[in-house]
Amino acid sequence: MTHTTDIPDATVPTQPFTHLDSAGQARMVDVTNKVPTVRSATAAGFVRCGATVIAALRDGTAPKGDVLAVARIAGIQGAKKTADLLPLAHVIGVHGAVVELIVEDDRVSITATVRTADRTGVEMEAFTAVSVAALAIVDMVKGLDKSVTIENVRLLSKSGGKSGDWLRSQG
Repeated sequence: MTHTTDIPDATVPTQPFTHLDSAGQARMVDVTNKVPTVRSATAAGFVRCGATVIAALRDGTAPKGDVLAVARIAGIQGAKKTADLLPLAHVIGVHGAVVELIVEDDRVSITATVRTADRTGVEMEAFTAVSVAALAIVDMVKGLDKSVTIENVRLLSKSGGKSGDWLRSQG
């Protein structure tokens, strides 16, 4: 489906935008006739932290409790709640969600993989899992270090669906 518009001087590109109708208005794509297929997506990002936070994470002394456990559960919950947060995202079955957190020298790396057997992909669910896990970390350590930042949230790979498989190049 190619997007066209009757709006004069529209700045909408002529490439297909499936979330816009012919008048340029946002709409949810109808996936009723699509056949469910197995799909997965992996996203990653990190929370950059100072030495005080890293030490508290490593020795389990963060004042608000087990930061990594809360972040892991928050990420999984984020994947499941994606359609509640993004108005045009479809409500799909999240059939699997794994959130991995690794404490490094100056950051916590977050990787989330989400799987489904549904009519649309889980890229946004993977992005949301990473983002919500990162937000949970920030929320739990902001009392120790207000300068923490969420950085480099990106899609690493996706598989399944009409567009097939995709893998971010390492370069």
